[in-house]
Amino acid sequence: MIFNELPGMLFKVNLVLLGFLVVATCAPWLRIRHWSVRAFDFPRLQILLLSLALVFLGILQSLAGTSMPILWWLLLVSVVATQLWWIWPYTALHRKEVPGAEKKATDLTGKEQFPEFSVLSCNVLMTNRRSDLLLVIIDKYSPDILAILESDQWWQDQLDILDCYPHRVACPLDNKYGMHLYSKFPLSDQQVNCLVERDVPSISTKVKLPGDHVFHLHIIHPKPPAPGENDFSTARDVELLVLAKALEGLNEPTVVTGDLNDVAWSRTTRLFTKLSQLRDPRVGRGFFNTFHADHWFARWPLDHVFLSPHFQINDIRRLEKMGSDHFPMLVSMRFTHDSSQTDPPSPSESEKALIDDTLNTSVAAKADSLDIPKI
Repeated sequence: MIFNELPGMLFKVNLVLLGFLVVATCAPWLRIRHWSVRAFDFPRLQILLLSLALVFLGILQSLAGTSMPILWWLLLVSVVATQLWWIWPYTALHRKEVPGAEKKATDLTGKEQFPEFSVLSCNVLMTNRRSDLLLVIIDKYSPDILAILESDQWWQDQLDILDCYPHRVACPLDNKYGMHLYSKFPLSDQQVNCLVERDVPSISTKVKLPGDHVFHLHIIHPKPPAPGENDFSTARDVELLVLAKALEGLNEPTVVTGDLNDVAWSRTTRLFTKLSQLRDPRVGRGFFNTFHADHWFARWPLDHVFLSPHFQINDIRRLEKMGSDHFPMLVSMRFTHDSSQTDPPSPSESEKALIDDTLNTSVAAKADSLDIPKI
Protein backbone atom coordinates (compact mmCIF):
# COMPACT_ATOMS: atom_id res chain seq x y z
CA MET A 1 0.00 0.00 0.00
CA ILE A 2 2.78 2.41 0.96
CA PHE A 3 4.76 1.52 -2.18
CA ASN A 4 1.70 2.24 -4.34
CA GLU A 5 1.39 5.70 -2.75
CA LEU A 6 5.10 6.48 -3.26
CA PRO A 7 4.81 8.16 -6.71
CA GLY A 8 2.13 10.56 -5.46
CA MET A 9 4.06 11.35 -2.28
CA LEU A 10 7.27 12.04 -4.24
CA PHE A 11 5.35 14.23 -6.68
CA LYS A 12 4.03 16.43 -3.84
CA VAL A 13 7.40 16.57 -2.08
CA ASN A 14 9.12 17.57 -5.32
CA LEU A 15 6.60 20.34 -5.97
CA VAL A 16 6.97 21.79 -2.45
CA LEU A 17 10.78 21.66 -2.56
CA LEU A 18 10.92 23.23 -5.99
CA GLY A 19 8.58 26.00 -4.87
CA PHE A 20 10.90 26.81 -1.95
CA LEU A 21 14.00 26.75 -4.19
CA VAL A 22 12.40 29.06 -6.75
CA VAL A 23 11.47 31.56 -4.02
CA ALA A 24 14.95 31.32 -2.44
CA THR A 25 16.57 31.92 -5.85
CA CYS A 26 14.35 34.79 -6.95
CA ALA A 27 14.20 36.66 -3.62
CA PRO A 28 17.72 38.20 -3.81
CA TRP A 29 16.84 39.87 -7.13
CA LEU A 30 14.22 41.97 -5.34
CA ARG A 31 15.22 45.44 -4.16
CA ILE A 32 13.81 44.69 -0.74
CA ARG A 33 16.25 45.29 2.10
CA HIS A 34 14.39 43.44 4.87
CA TRP A 35 16.51 40.75 6.51
CA SER A 36 13.98 38.03 5.62
CA VAL A 37 14.72 38.69 1.94
CA ARG A 38 18.43 39.52 2.16
CA ALA A 39 19.01 36.28 4.10
CA PHE A 40 18.69 34.39 0.81
CA ASP A 41 21.92 36.06 -0.41
CA PHE A 42 23.89 33.85 1.93
CA PRO A 43 23.14 30.11 1.41
CA ARG A 44 23.64 29.90 -2.34
CA LEU A 45 25.92 26.88 -2.10
CA GLN A 46 23.41 25.14 0.17
CA ILE A 47 20.57 25.98 -2.22
CA LEU A 48 22.60 24.59 -5.11
CA LEU A 49 23.27 21.34 -3.26
CA LEU A 50 19.60 21.03 -2.34
CA SER A 51 18.69 21.63 -5.98
CA LEU A 52 21.00 18.83 -7.10
CA ALA A 53 19.42 16.58 -4.49
CA LEU A 54 16.05 17.45 -5.99
CA VAL A 55 17.35 16.38 -9.40
CA PHE A 56 18.02 12.99 -7.83
CA LEU A 57 14.50 12.92 -6.36
CA GLY A 58 13.10 13.75 -9.80
CA ILE A 59 14.93 10.79 -11.26
CA LEU A 60 13.51 8.58 -8.49
CA GLN A 61 10.07 9.91 -9.34
CA SER A 62 10.57 8.89 -12.97
CA LEU A 63 11.77 5.42 -11.94
CA ALA A 64 8.71 5.06 -9.69
CA GLY A 65 6.52 5.48 -12.74
CA THR A 66 5.47 9.13 -12.68
CA SER A 67 7.67 11.63 -14.46
CA MET A 68 7.71 15.26 -13.39
CA PRO A 69 6.31 17.82 -15.87
CA ILE A 70 8.66 19.57 -18.32
CA LEU A 71 7.96 22.90 -16.59
CA TRP A 72 9.17 21.42 -13.29
CA TRP A 73 12.44 20.36 -14.89
CA LEU A 74 12.88 23.74 -16.62
CA LEU A 75 12.41 25.59 -13.34
CA LEU A 76 14.80 23.26 -11.52
CA VAL A 77 17.49 23.65 -14.19
CA SER A 78 17.02 27.43 -14.00
CA VAL A 79 17.56 27.33 -10.24
CA VAL A 80 20.74 25.28 -10.62
CA ALA A 81 22.06 27.55 -13.38
CA THR A 82 21.30 30.73 -11.42
CA GLN A 83 23.03 29.55 -8.27
CA LEU A 84 26.03 28.37 -10.29
CA TRP A 85 26.23 31.77 -11.99
CA TRP A 86 26.53 33.52 -8.63
CA ILE A 87 29.09 31.25 -6.98
CA TRP A 88 31.22 29.76 -9.76
CA PRO A 89 33.72 32.68 -9.69
CA TYR A 90 34.75 31.39 -6.27
CA THR A 91 35.89 28.08 -7.68
CA ALA A 92 39.14 27.04 -9.34
CA LEU A 93 37.30 27.12 -12.70
CA HIS A 94 37.35 30.92 -12.75
CA ARG A 95 40.28 33.15 -13.65
CA LYS A 96 42.04 34.52 -10.56
CA GLU A 97 41.12 38.13 -9.93
CA VAL A 98 44.28 38.76 -7.90
CA PRO A 99 47.35 37.10 -9.47
CA GLY A 100 49.65 34.86 -7.52
CA ALA A 101 52.99 36.30 -6.48
CA GLU A 102 55.73 35.82 -9.01
CA LYS A 103 59.31 34.84 -8.25
CA LYS A 104 60.85 37.17 -5.70
CA ALA A 105 62.47 40.17 -7.33
CA THR A 106 65.71 41.59 -5.90
CA ASP A 107 67.68 44.75 -6.50
CA LEU A 108 71.40 44.99 -7.28
CA THR A 109 72.30 44.47 -3.60
CA GLY A 110 70.36 41.23 -3.41
CA LYS A 111 67.64 42.70 -1.22
CA GLU A 112 64.00 41.99 -2.00
CA GLN A 113 62.62 44.71 -4.22
CA PHE A 114 59.05 44.44 -3.00
CA PRO A 115 58.04 43.62 0.60
CA GLU A 116 55.78 40.76 1.58
CA PHE A 117 53.44 40.74 4.55
CA SER A 118 50.39 38.98 5.93
CA VAL A 119 47.07 40.15 7.38
CA LEU A 120 45.03 38.11 9.84
CA SER A 121 41.40 39.17 10.20
CA CYS A 122 39.47 37.61 13.05
CA ASN A 123 36.03 38.18 14.55
CA VAL A 124 36.77 36.87 18.04
CA LEU A 125 33.13 36.88 19.29
CA MET A 126 32.97 39.30 22.20
CA THR A 127 31.69 36.71 24.71
CA ASN A 128 34.35 34.17 23.71
CA ARG A 129 37.00 33.75 26.41
CA ARG A 130 39.41 31.40 24.61
CA SER A 131 42.05 34.01 23.94
CA ASP A 132 44.64 31.28 24.44
CA LEU A 133 43.53 29.65 21.17
CA LEU A 134 43.94 32.88 19.24
CA LEU A 135 47.35 33.52 20.82
CA VAL A 136 48.46 30.03 19.69
CA ILE A 137 47.34 30.85 16.13
CA ILE A 138 49.16 34.19 16.18
CA ASP A 139 52.31 32.50 17.45
CA LYS A 140 52.04 29.77 14.79
CA TYR A 141 51.50 31.98 11.74
CA SER A 142 53.12 35.22 12.96
CA PRO A 143 50.99 37.58 10.83
CA ASP A 144 52.32 41.09 10.36
CA ILE A 145 48.97 42.80 10.85
CA LEU A 146 46.08 41.78 13.12
CA ALA A 147 42.56 43.07 12.49
CA ILE A 148 40.54 42.01 15.54
CA LEU A 149 36.76 42.46 15.55
CA GLU A 150 34.09 42.25 18.29
CA SER A 151 36.84 43.02 20.80
CA ASP A 152 36.02 44.63 24.15
CA GLN A 153 38.32 45.74 26.96
CA TRP A 154 38.78 42.12 28.11
CA TRP A 155 40.11 41.16 24.69
CA GLN A 156 42.35 44.20 24.61
CA ASP A 157 43.85 43.17 27.95
CA GLN A 158 44.56 39.66 26.59
CA LEU A 159 46.15 40.87 23.35
CA ASP A 160 48.16 43.74 24.80
CA ILE A 161 50.82 41.19 25.81
CA LEU A 162 51.81 40.91 22.13
CA ASP A 163 55.06 42.88 22.30
CA CYS A 164 55.92 42.11 18.67
CA TYR A 165 53.07 44.43 17.58
CA PRO A 166 54.20 47.86 18.81
CA HIS A 167 51.89 49.87 16.54
CA ARG A 168 48.23 49.79 17.56
CA VAL A 169 44.80 51.33 17.22
CA ALA A 170 42.32 50.43 19.97
CA CYS A 171 38.55 50.85 20.01
CA PRO A 172 37.20 48.52 22.74
CA LEU A 173 33.39 48.39 22.92
CA ASP A 174 30.96 46.10 24.74
CA ASN A 175 28.32 46.17 21.96
CA LYS A 176 29.96 43.53 19.68
CA TYR A 177 31.39 46.22 17.39
CA GLY A 178 34.68 47.03 19.06
CA MET A 179 37.83 46.56 16.99
CA HIS A 180 41.60 46.59 17.39
CA LEU A 181 44.52 46.86 15.01
CA TYR A 182 47.95 45.44 15.88
CA SER A 183 50.82 45.98 13.44
CA LYS A 184 54.51 45.18 13.22
CA PHE A 185 54.82 48.10 10.80
CA PRO A 186 54.56 51.81 11.65
CA LEU A 187 51.15 53.44 11.29
CA SER A 188 50.25 57.02 10.43
CA ASP A 189 47.08 59.09 10.03
CA GLN A 190 45.16 56.68 12.24
CA GLN A 191 41.43 57.34 12.44
CA VAL A 192 38.51 55.68 14.14
CA ASN A 193 35.46 56.66 12.08
CA CYS A 194 31.75 56.03 12.46
CA LEU A 195 30.69 55.86 8.84
CA VAL A 196 26.95 55.27 9.34
CA GLU A 197 25.99 54.37 12.92
CA ARG A 198 27.42 56.07 15.99
CA ASP A 199 28.09 52.79 17.81
CA VAL A 200 29.68 51.02 14.82
CA PRO A 201 33.27 52.18 14.25
CA SER A 202 35.77 51.51 11.51
CA ILE A 203 39.54 52.01 11.44
CA SER A 204 41.48 53.80 8.71
CA THR A 205 45.25 54.21 8.68
CA LYS A 206 48.35 54.24 6.53
CA VAL A 207 50.85 51.40 6.95
CA LYS A 208 54.53 51.92 6.19
CA LEU A 209 56.25 48.80 4.85
CA PRO A 210 60.00 48.23 4.53
CA GLY A 211 61.51 50.25 1.71
CA ASP A 212 59.25 53.23 2.43
CA HIS A 213 56.29 51.62 0.69
CA VAL A 214 52.96 52.86 2.11
CA PHE A 215 49.43 51.55 1.71
CA HIS A 216 46.00 52.49 3.06
CA LEU A 217 44.32 50.02 5.41
CA HIS A 218 40.62 50.06 6.28
CA ILE A 219 38.92 47.75 8.78
CA ILE A 220 35.12 47.62 8.82
CA HIS A 221 32.39 45.65 10.57
CA PRO A 222 28.89 46.90 9.67
CA LYS A 223 25.81 45.55 11.42
CA PRO A 224 24.08 42.64 9.64
CA PRO A 225 20.46 42.58 8.52
CA ALA A 226 19.17 40.22 11.21
CA PRO A 227 16.66 40.10 14.06
CA GLY A 228 18.09 41.89 17.09
CA GLU A 229 20.52 43.87 14.92
CA ASN A 230 18.97 45.76 11.99
CA ASP A 231 15.69 44.72 10.41
CA PHE A 232 16.95 46.08 7.10
CA SER A 233 20.29 45.84 5.28
CA THR A 234 20.32 49.58 4.54
CA ALA A 235 22.93 50.55 7.16
CA ARG A 236 25.28 47.77 6.05
CA ASP A 237 24.82 48.59 2.37
CA VAL A 238 25.37 52.30 2.97
CA GLU A 239 28.53 51.70 5.01
CA LEU A 240 30.06 49.56 2.27
CA LEU A 241 29.17 52.03 -0.47
CA VAL A 242 30.26 55.09 1.53
CA LEU A 243 33.70 53.53 1.87
CA ALA A 244 33.70 52.44 -1.79
CA LYS A 245 32.76 55.98 -2.84
CA ALA A 246 35.66 57.35 -0.80
CA LEU A 247 38.02 54.92 -2.52
CA GLU A 248 36.64 55.53 -6.02
CA GLY A 249 39.40 56.78 -8.31
CA LEU A 250 41.99 56.76 -5.53
CA ASN A 251 44.47 54.55 -7.44
CA GLU A 252 46.69 54.16 -4.38
CA PRO A 253 47.69 50.90 -2.65
CA THR A 254 44.72 49.91 -0.50
CA VAL A 255 43.64 46.95 1.63
CA VAL A 256 40.13 46.63 3.08
CA THR A 257 39.45 43.86 5.56
CA GLY A 258 36.92 42.88 8.19
CA ASP A 259 33.63 41.13 8.79
CA LEU A 260 31.31 42.70 6.22
CA ASN A 261 28.29 40.65 7.39
CA ASP A 262 27.76 40.05 3.70
CA VAL A 263 28.81 37.24 1.41
CA ALA A 264 31.35 37.65 -1.36
CA TRP A 265 28.82 37.04 -4.13
CA SER A 266 26.03 39.35 -2.95
CA ARG A 267 24.86 42.26 -5.05
CA THR A 268 26.05 44.77 -2.44
CA THR A 269 29.56 43.32 -2.21
CA ARG A 270 29.82 43.27 -6.00
CA LEU A 271 28.78 46.93 -6.09
CA PHE A 272 31.43 47.66 -3.46
CA THR A 273 34.22 46.04 -5.51
CA LYS A 274 33.08 47.61 -8.78
CA LEU A 275 32.83 51.11 -7.30
CA SER A 276 36.07 50.92 -5.31
CA GLN A 277 37.89 48.95 -8.05
CA LEU A 278 39.26 46.61 -5.38
CA ARG A 279 39.74 42.90 -6.04
CA ASP A 280 38.74 39.78 -4.16
CA PRO A 281 41.62 37.26 -3.83
CA ARG A 282 39.11 34.43 -3.35
CA VAL A 283 37.92 34.72 -6.94
CA GLY A 284 39.43 31.75 -8.75
CA ARG A 285 40.70 30.23 -5.49
CA GLY A 286 37.78 29.08 -3.33
CA PHE A 287 35.01 30.03 -0.93
CA PHE A 288 36.99 30.15 2.35
CA ASN A 289 33.77 30.10 4.35
CA THR A 290 34.47 31.71 7.74
CA PHE A 291 31.01 31.67 9.38
CA HIS A 292 29.46 29.71 11.14
CA ALA A 293 32.39 27.88 12.72
CA ASP A 294 30.10 25.55 14.68
CA HIS A 295 27.80 24.52 11.82
CA TRP A 296 29.52 22.74 8.91
CA PHE A 297 26.27 22.64 6.93
CA ALA A 298 25.62 26.40 7.17
CA ARG A 299 28.79 28.29 6.34
CA TRP A 300 29.50 31.21 4.04
CA PRO A 301 32.26 33.78 3.45
CA LEU A 302 31.63 36.79 5.71
CA ASP A 303 35.22 37.80 6.50
CA HIS A 304 36.94 39.55 3.64
CA VAL A 305 40.21 40.99 2.39
CA PHE A 306 39.97 43.22 -0.69
CA LEU A 307 43.03 44.54 -2.48
CA SER A 308 43.93 47.23 -4.97
CA PRO A 309 45.93 46.05 -8.03
CA HIS A 310 49.20 46.86 -6.25
CA PHE A 311 49.27 43.43 -4.58
CA GLN A 312 49.84 39.80 -5.50
CA ILE A 313 48.84 36.80 -3.41
CA ASN A 314 51.27 34.39 -1.77
CA ASP A 315 48.67 32.45 0.19
CA ILE A 316 45.12 32.68 1.46
CA ARG A 317 43.67 30.34 4.03
CA ARG A 318 41.01 29.84 6.66
CA LEU A 319 42.65 29.04 9.98
CA GLU A 320 41.73 26.84 12.92
CA LYS A 321 38.78 27.36 15.25
CA MET A 322 39.50 29.59 18.21
CA GLY A 323 36.27 29.55 20.20
CA SER A 324 34.47 32.12 18.06
CA ASP A 325 31.58 31.60 15.65
CA HIS A 326 34.02 32.83 12.97
CA PHE A 327 37.19 31.22 11.68
CA PRO A 328 40.22 33.54 11.39
CA MET A 329 41.21 34.51 7.84
CA LEU A 330 44.88 34.84 6.83
CA VAL A 331 46.07 36.44 3.60
CA SER A 332 49.76 36.66 2.69
CA MET A 333 50.60 39.07 -0.11
CA ARG A 334 53.34 40.92 -1.92
CA PHE A 335 53.36 44.65 -2.45
CA THR A 336 54.37 45.25 -6.08
CA HIS A 337 53.40 48.90 -6.58
CA ASP A 338 52.23 47.80 -10.02
CA SER A 339 48.69 48.95 -10.75
CA SER A 340 48.66 47.84 -14.38
CA GLN A 341 46.52 44.75 -13.80
CA THR A 342 43.26 44.54 -15.70
CA ASP A 343 40.62 46.59 -13.95
CA PRO A 344 37.50 44.81 -12.68
CA PRO A 345 34.29 45.86 -14.43
CA SER A 346 32.89 49.24 -13.51
CA PRO A 347 29.27 49.61 -12.37
CA SER A 348 26.71 49.50 -15.15
CA GLU A 349 24.16 52.28 -15.51
CA SER A 350 21.56 50.28 -13.60
CA GLU A 351 24.11 49.54 -10.88
CA LYS A 352 25.02 53.23 -10.66
CA ALA A 353 21.34 53.97 -10.18
CA LEU A 354 21.17 51.39 -7.39
CA ILE A 355 24.27 52.90 -5.75
CA ASP A 356 22.74 56.38 -5.94
CA ASP A 357 19.47 55.06 -4.57
CA THR A 358 21.27 53.48 -1.61
CA LEU A 359 23.35 56.56 -0.90
CA ASN A 360 20.23 58.74 -1.01
CA THR A 361 18.38 56.82 1.72
CA SER A 362 17.57 58.40 5.08
CA VAL A 363 20.26 56.22 6.66
CA ALA A 364 22.87 57.72 4.35
CA ALA A 365 21.57 61.21 5.09
CA LYS A 366 22.18 60.65 8.81
CA ALA A 367 25.70 59.49 7.99
CA ASP A 368 26.51 62.93 6.57
CA SER A 369 26.87 64.24 10.13
CA LEU A 370 29.35 61.52 11.06
CA ASP A 371 33.05 61.11 10.34
CA ILE A 372 33.85 60.19 6.76
CA PRO A 373 37.33 58.76 6.14
CA LYS A 374 39.81 61.39 5.05
CA ILE A 375 41.69 59.44 2.38
